[in-house]
Amino acid sequence: MRIDIPEGQHPIEYVWGDMVPGIGMAAANFSLSVYAHTTLGLREFEAARLRVAQINGCVFCLDWRTERDGEKVEEEFSGAVTEWRTTDRFDERTRLAAEYAERYTLDHHNLDEEFWERMTAHYSQLEIVELTMSIGSWLAFGRLNHVLGLDSVCVLPGH
Repeated sequence: MRIDIPEGQHPIEYVWGDMVPGIGMAAANFSLSVYAHTTLGLREFEAARLRVAQINGCVFCLDWRTERDGEKVEEEFSGAVTEWRTTDRFDERTRLAAEYAERYTLDHHNLDEEFWERMTAHYSQLEIVELTMSIGSWLAFGRLNHVLGLDSVCVLPGH
């Protein structure tokens, strides 16, 4: 871990809340809002989230599985996300979510017209904005936790 955590303090709560309360609490609220207010289907949501986690290398994010109404993606889903180009486990929306997450995270300057034509054929503008904000949240906060070494000790409050 790159940050010294006082004895008895929860690492995430200390770094995000105590160290930078004005920024950290706003970031935490944004991060939680992505989960609480999404209108995206679970599989496309998790395909994008897991692809960002795979690229970021965030240990906690890789282990996390979003649950909705008692449902989670199957255990093998993460492997399919890695193989998003060739897997037969994804419909076109799920495949595009994984592709968008990867390209947004690694090569956002090359999101070309051909890509956007495919995206707009399968996602509404509202869904594209929501997916974009979600990917941005996962990229920023997963990477922050990994870079600071918090991902190996991370447990979300209340979990």
